[in-house]
Amino acid sequence: MDNNFIEFLYSRFLLSSGVSTDTRTVAEGNLFFALKGPNFNANAYAGEALAKGASYAVIDDVAYKKGDQYILAEDGLKALQDLAAFHRSRFHRQVLGLTGSNGKTTTKELINAVLSKKYITHATTGNLNNHIGVPLTVLGIHPQVEVAIIEMGANKVGDIKELSDIANPSHGLITNIGKAHLEGFGGIEGVLRGKSELFDHIRKNGGTVFINSRQPKLQNMVKRFESAITFPQSGDTYEVKFIEANPFVVFQVGDRVPVTSQLIGSYNFDNIAAAMAVGQYFEVPLDQAEAAIAGYQPKNNRSQLLKAGSNNIILDAYNANPDSMKVAIENLKTMKADNKVAILGDMLELGADSDMEHTAIGKAACEAGFSQVIFCGPKMKQAKEACPSALYFETRDALLAHVKTSGFADCTILIKASRGIGLEKVVSALE
Repeated sequence: MDNNFIEFLYSRFLLSSGVSTDTRTVAEGNLFFALKGPNFNANAYAGEALAKGASYAVIDDVAYKKGDQYILAEDGLKALQDLAAFHRSRFHRQVLGLTGSNGKTTTKELINAVLSKKYITHATTGNLNNHIGVPLTVLGIHPQVEVAIIEMGANKVGDIKELSDIANPSHGLITNIGKAHLEGFGGIEGVLRGKSELFDHIRKNGGTVFINSRQPKLQNMVKRFESAITFPQSGDTYEVKFIEANPFVVFQVGDRVPVTSQLIGSYNFDNIAAAMAVGQYFEVPLDQAEAAIAGYQPKNNRSQLLKAGSNNIILDAYNANPDSMKVAIENLKTMKADNKVAILGDMLELGADSDMEHTAIGKAACEAGFSQVIFCGPKMKQAKEACPSALYFETRDALLAHVKTSGFADCTILIKASRGIGLEKVVSALE
């Protein structure tokens, strides 16, 4: 987009109280961007945003320009992204870009908790990690911020490159490479290529990467860099020891006193280790970093340990793919508890591999020896066929009706599915 236009837009941004793309939450003095979607034309809402106090509205349809408060761009989304990239170019802050197939948001939250012990930080809110969320996060970086942590999500090859070009991270971390969004990536090799785009950007532009040596696909990338920061094994830059996860992850740095987190499942150790490695690199005192990890409480349906009556519930219903589903099943299997129940819902965006992957999950759940296995969703019919002893409900409402009348008591219950299935509603049904 024309540099003169972006500089003009930036001058208006600097005078604004922030950026908004939603008339429902637009605030006084915001710079409003009317972003079009597949089923709506947000240009039509520009007037409403101004009426609610926005200072200017950026539109990309001349038919809606009704005065000087309307700024006409060629493309509203491109204007937002270019404005964010321009803003990023105006300051010299440490920016950590973070991506991966599983654990991105938890790792981002842990890193933010650790770094905020020493620095003024700014991190992605929730999982606003896409082509709109990343620009909004970058534009939220104010002059006092010392370190920014920006989560980057992807559905296909090229997405991470686009987001890296906007955020221009000085540091990069990939949590893992797994079977997520296979439909868009076209397979695991596509996932590897897509996620690697973050490290490609760091290598080309100079910067530092953090590599988990426990992940073979990531360990292979160490040779691309002269001085990669590795963790958490013996001999790596930073060592973090896994002690146990029963149910909470306990970890140890060197000969220090082991620390108990509030995160369940051994799979969360890698997220903790990443945060500890980043914290040590940025010279956060170890006792403060450990306290940050110990004090972090999971939320938003991610690895939450809840109580419903006499039942202990592992709520992990924000996202699901074959890898995260398998480790969740394994975690429940190894927990010291009686009456284990797995309630598993559809895994979305798997493309041609969907039937095969759901069948594999069915077998894994069936072989785990749980007291009961329940599948929910049309795709989980494949899992049911692989595990005939399991209960099966095609819809969530049918599952909820069963849960309400089944009288679960003294059970440890895993609830896991892709976000679109909405299995978090099972918790209230159990209550």
